[in-house]
Amino acid sequence: MKINYGSDKKSALQAKFDAQKIAFGPIMFQAARALRDLGILKLIRQHRSEGVKLEEIADELGLSVYGVKVLLEAGLSMELVWVEEGRFKITKTGWHILNDELTRINMDFTHDVTYLGMHSLMDSVREGKPTGLKTLGDWDTIYQGLCRMPGKAQESWFAFDHFYSDYSFSEILPLVLGPGVNHLLDVGGNTGKFAIQCAGFKEDINVTILDHPDQIERARANIREQGLSDRISGVAMDLLDHTRPFPKGSDVIWMSQFLDCFSKQDIAELLRRSKEAMTMESSLYILELFWDKQKFEASTYSLHATSLYFTNIANGCSQMYHSGDLLELIEDSGMVVEESYEEIGVSHTLYQCKIKQ
Repeated sequence: MKINYGSDKKSALQAKFDAQKIAFGPIMFQAARALRDLGILKLIRQHRSEGVKLEEIADELGLSVYGVKVLLEAGLSMELVWVEEGRFKITKTGWHILNDELTRINMDFTHDVTYLGMHSLMDSVREGKPTGLKTLGDWDTIYQGLCRMPGKAQESWFAFDHFYSDYSFSEILPLVLGPGVNHLLDVGGNTGKFAIQCAGFKEDINVTILDHPDQIERARANIREQGLSDRISGVAMDLLDHTRPFPKGSDVIWMSQFLDCFSKQDIAELLRRSKEAMTMESSLYILELFWDKQKFEASTYSLHATSLYFTNIANGCSQMYHSGDLLELIEDSGMVVEESYEEIGVSHTLYQCKIKQ
């Protein structure tokens, strides 16, 4: 698989400036977060027409002039704010740091889940283990500890995970739950959110969720709360125990933002187990974010950063894949992509796979 991406056409001066942005990136990230969470950007935006003076910000928020000053000066370099005749005003980038939901979720995830652990990224690369995970808990992978993570980290992890998939549900449900689909196997069903959406979309659908025991218990609680225990069930399973077959009899096997959580070797096994549970009439649907399929440079940048979270925090062996990686694995498994749907939700791709004739 050949990959072509990017160029090297910027000037030497711009390249050096960009290098300094990287060199001081962790410091500036925390400054941006402080400007947001201390209320400084919010106050400036409230005075977006006339602007507001440094001393007025400090007085209004009960902060020292010194503290506000150093943060705002960092904000000038990050282009979050600008200043005119001593009065600070918010920029478009500053507005996104303050108000954009995607940016907020990404920042919270970076700070609460990955920031401390990333100090050991090189060790993770050398050892093939998520060495940064120890900053959250004593587990082999993050999936074993999702329900036991510290409160803020857990909240930010689920917000990050759900944000990217939830926007896709309304688009994909009519595609996945078409005529003749009566039973869906949700592999890696997490908190049961998709299964509950399925039950709400189609009255005669039954769903079985496969996931780790802790996740199944959490999903069952959510399902009971919705009064759907008669239509949604859960099977606790170590999904990396490749000796355990998937339950047979489903019309659809569903994997949403699931395969990126595993190494290519494990994906091959998961696809094999899926195929063995399928008939010639059933389908495997795979919903993923591929970095080569993104419309916007910012999306690709975010996915490349997310890959490093997998390397250092999640499990040490997975990533946000290039679409070619997964297509090769699907073909090797004895399946074919019958339909491909692009630009779903937040730039997702949906593959409908069938057993090769």
